[in-house]
Amino acid sequence: MQLIDGKAISGQIKDEIKKQVAKLKEDGRSVCLAVVQVGEDPASSIYVRNKHRACEYTGIESLNYTFPESVTQEELLHLIEELNQNPKVHGILVQLPLPKHIDESVVVKAILPQKDVDGFHPENVGRMFIGEDGLVSCTPAGVIEIIKRSGITIAGKECVVVGRSNIVGKPMGLLLLRENGTVTFAHSKTKDLKEITKRADILVVAVGKPKFITKEYIKDGAVVIDVGIHRNAENKMCGDVDFENVKEKAAAVTPVPGGVGLMTVAMLMYNCLKAAMKQEV
Repeated sequence: MQLIDGKAISGQIKDEIKKQVAKLKEDGRSVCLAVVQVGEDPASSIYVRNKHRACEYTGIESLNYTFPESVTQEELLHLIEELNQNPKVHGILVQLPLPKHIDESVVVKAILPQKDVDGFHPENVGRMFIGEDGLVSCTPAGVIEIIKRSGITIAGKECVVVGRSNIVGKPMGLLLLRENGTVTFAHSKTKDLKEITKRADILVVAVGKPKFITKEYIKDGAVVIDVGIHRNAENKMCGDVDFENVKEKAAAVTPVPGGVGLMTVAMLMYNCLKAAMKQEV
């Protein structure tokens, strides 16, 4: 069984970005990411910290804006407008989830598509759908990179995506299709889920249920990509896949931690660099 090493692969990507950012700096150009956080959700704070660390490593400037939970939607939109107009800011990321009194879709749509490094703006989603170049959602983009850089071919393979969220499931299926995979979406209303997942040469799991996928769900020699992230009763991290149970049957599998999560941050850095290069043209 091949253990897919997200740490090594994300490290490669960050090193490539670091070189490109250094080259831009030699030409007197910079790359800058603005991160906006509302409240002090512990998971969000960890993500934000990881993003700043990655920026530091790659040489990308990072600006941090923190608001209390009580911030109004108007105040948040006012800051986004300022960042949209600031030519020195190339990427804007609003850490989700937001408090209930703020409409996430309004906030996402307020970010200029060319600065939307999360890839959530409808214009970027539409570009991806019709195969045009745009900023792609970081987690699905990271999954494609982790598969390719592990020497696994997608073209012609039977690919099953379990989950249909706008952030992971739907874009994941489209990106696999773009790579010439034969794609099936499975979800909570799917009948005979095991029968469908057992057909998969490449199984991508994003269901949000700890250790949901066991060896009964996969065929011998499948590639299993686990997008889930949870803390179990002992406060240890685990994914949507029961790793210990599945590893004997799979040809390759991503661990949690040390798999897809690290790729998400690396692809965010990639999107920042891409956004800066397009804006500077």
